[in-house]
Amino acid sequence: MVNTTRAVPGAQAVARAANLLRLVTASGEDGASLHELAQSADLSRSTTHRLLSALRAEGLVDRDEETARWMPGPELFLMGSVAAARYDITALARDIVRSLAVKTEESAFLSVRRADETVCLLREEGSFPIRSFVLSEGVRFPLGVASAGLAILSFLPDHDVDAYLDRHPELSERWGRTHGMKPLRARLAETKERGYAINPGLIVEGSWGMGAAVFDRAGRPEWALSLTGVEFRFGPDRIAHLGRTLLAHAHQLSSRIASARR
Repeated sequence: MVNTTRAVPGAQAVARAANLLRLVTASGEDGASLHELAQSADLSRSTTHRLLSALRAEGLVDRDEETARWMPGPELFLMGSVAAARYDITALARDIVRSLAVKTEESAFLSVRRADETVCLLREEGSFPIRSFVLSEGVRFPLGVASAGLAILSFLPDHDVDAYLDRHPELSERWGRTHGMKPLRARLAETKERGYAINPGLIVEGSWGMGAAVFDRAGRPEWALSLTGVEFRFGPDRIAHLGRTLLAHAHQLSSRIASARR
């Protein structure tokens, strides 16, 4: 077998390393094994190990000696602390996310758009004792899959939506037929008309989600607030109430972001 790593142009090697960084950070506090990372990145174990070792030497990832699992490294914290001054809105959003969880009694979240994905930044537990654990800090989903990404994608310009769907024909294969182009476009249109997204257990059966886009000063949907819970909590009458509450909080956060960045 030819060792493709040495023949890879520099940009491709950087892209592979960056993808591994995303996978490590998305793995949460427990980290990820070499096998899991190699499988998710679609790389050989040897290539994955070489890239991780190089990232570890720079402090970007770390390896737990007892479990052999890979986790974010200290340099990521330092870089993130600097970048937060420009990109982080969690300080502005934390009380709003908490208010959303209190008023709805469901788990509430703030997610940010990063290229073709959403990344969860904040989670606040609701008081209802039965919870859905589909989403937590650091978890990523493609746009249009979870309710946050569906809300964001719905309010992007039509040409951006078309380009996104052209780039990702694999959505239906990975996430099921309900994420094929026709049903996804139908959900996008419904979301835009309604104002908020509904995910009726399309990721995990019985786990429902709702999302509303949060806009920057230029009117771009860069974040989303969302709720998740068990199916019986999302009946038709209650969904309307949750939707109004979600939109009110999303509007409050959009207004706060616009005021803070003037």
